[in-house]
Amino acid sequence: MADHLLLGIDTGGTYTDAVLYSETAGVVARAKALTTRHDLSVGISGAVEAVLAEAKAPVSTIGLVSLSTTLATNALVEGQGGRAGLVMIGFAPEDLKRDGLADALGNDPVLFLPGGHNVHGTETQLDMSALDEALPLLAETVSSFAVAGYFAVRNPAHEERVRARIREVSHLPVTCSHELSSKLGGPRRALTTLLNARLVSMIDRLIGSCEDYLKRRGIDVPMMVVRGDGALISAAEARLRPIETILSGPAASLVGARHLTGLDSAVVSDIGGTTTDVAVLDGGRPKLDADGAVVGGYRTMVEAVAMRTFGLGGDSEVRIDDRGLKAKIDLGPRRFMPLSLASALHPETVLPVLERQVRAPHAGRHDGRFAVRTGVPERLASGLLPQEQALYEKIGPTPLPLDGLLATTLQKATLDRLVARGLVHICGITPSDAMHVLGGQGQWDAAAARLGLELAARTKDGTGRPIAESPEDLARLIVDRLTRQSSDVILSACLADDGAGSIDPTVSASVHRALHRVPGIVQFRIALDRPLVGLGASAPVYYPAIAEMLGAESNIPTDAGVANAVGAVVGQVRTAVTVFVTMPDEGIFIVGGAGESARFIDENEAFALAKERAMTAALHAARANGADEPVVTLTEDIDAPEVEGRRKLMEARFTATASGRPRIAEAQ
Repeated sequence: MADHLLLGIDTGGTYTDAVLYSETAGVVARAKALTTRHDLSVGISGAVEAVLAEAKAPVSTIGLVSLSTTLATNALVEGQGGRAGLVMIGFAPEDLKRDGLADALGNDPVLFLPGGHNVHGTETQLDMSALDEALPLLAETVSSFAVAGYFAVRNPAHEERVRARIREVSHLPVTCSHELSSKLGGPRRALTTLLNARLVSMIDRLIGSCEDYLKRRGIDVPMMVVRGDGALISAAEARLRPIETILSGPAASLVGARHLTGLDSAVVSDIGGTTTDVAVLDGGRPKLDADGAVVGGYRTMVEAVAMRTFGLGGDSEVRIDDRGLKAKIDLGPRRFMPLSLASALHPETVLPVLERQVRAPHAGRHDGRFAVRTGVPERLASGLLPQEQALYEKIGPTPLPLDGLLATTLQKATLDRLVARGLVHICGITPSDAMHVLGGQGQWDAAAARLGLELAARTKDGTGRPIAESPEDLARLIVDRLTRQSSDVILSACLADDGAGSIDPTVSASVHRALHRVPGIVQFRIALDRPLVGLGASAPVYYPAIAEMLGAESNIPTDAGVANAVGAVVGQVRTAVTVFVTMPDEGIFIVGGAGESARFIDENEAFALAKERAMTAALHAARANGADEPVVTLTEDIDAPEVEGRRKLMEARFTATASGRPRIAEAQ
């Protein structure tokens, strides 16, 4: 039988990556295409077609497709999503003031119904008359519903009855809070459920368009989606619980790093063009945000990787401060289009201008900088002020030198606003250009990079001397600065993880002495207790020096540039279910969670049912999520202190975790 190929797809902010992966041979082929924000399926099809062409493999050998995406995260950050109706069972209107729920709700409708349960799963009678009255009209004005019941994690019966009624009348998607989290905290669970309901139609469109494309290509196999904690769920489950895919991309990169390096413990740093993402791998698993993922300013109950993002990348703006006796170089947080890339795309425009500026006897304020439209649809340029519109009309799809575009300081501020709106790119020198001068990179136009750095090197510091003697000298200064700033952001993330976030590496004299090995009677040293894994297409040229500065072992896997897409296909399906046992009265034991509440007078019988329920539900959920042969483990946490010499059960929690590899279609 032919070896299965697994197709991994990652839709990032700039590029969509695709890999074909073999469980025996590793990465067989890799490809990139520009992400198409208006229709993600276009970028996906571009990347998949390219990877299939590179591998020269028939589609019949593909046995699994897995997708990691930033779509849900971007939607929540940008305040997008459908209109959802929120139904609160057993809550009062003042509960909306907690956990940012009212703010998140905005103008979406909310209904309050009598009902709900207490901590032991005992019900208050449910009254659905207000729902029956409102449903016919509500169903015409929302795209989905969110249902949150008081203590529904202990007894979901009321949520399930309300869901059945809404589906019967409206035929719209319904999310229940007990399906998303077993944690207590009703308002935050309601918030998470509301956000999930808003995302349902959006993720449904993405997965649907991806599935349609795959079917057109004859790739009719199971499709998985990466969850925010790095585990895989079936596309069908992702459609029901899209909120679980927030931070899917960063989670996939960590899973990919673990797989490509074989390391159980590591600091993982992923450098892109615009940002650096830093996270910690512990015990073979990504460290999760213990309090729930924060996205779009709201803290949810979704388990997701603890990832810190910094505005520093290979295409960061190089900022030269020449006001002091010695000039200072800083990078970011803005992204520039590298001169080497701009010239590769527009050689007839960029190089002649740079050559003219180099020949000029005096340095100009805007030497080595150009403006070019980003190419977004015209409708996104609506609402510009007259001076913004006038400047925007002068800028076209071909880079225009700033020395001919800007006549006044006010125009510079106007240009910055156009950049902030995402309408215009500034082209200028970046670390990528420095690497082209030093020979570390060569995919674009090194001649333009060299001219750009030659112009910048003529900048004079406070003593009247040029800040660098040659383009190579300036390139080394820029790369040294990227090494230090990268070390700072990695240290910041690790110190925060250690609970020492008050130490700021950028201003600490002790950290400076340690990183630069400053000699002295007192020696300062810094070291990471685990290897530094560098990811991203440019990781091989930057991370060896960064790891050395941090006193860490450097590990840059061969496929560092497509780690996200690899992580999408090598992950495991993993589901956890918690069942509780409480004692409301002496000798009475209530089992809650994963079904209706059950009452016992024998603690051992209650515990036995709780364990069986948790394990059965976890296995069922893992299979529903696409696991082939899931294995289940059980942990228990029993809170039963001695009170006046007698043991009193406060609460017992039994958590079953089922995990396994996803089902793979048979190769033809």
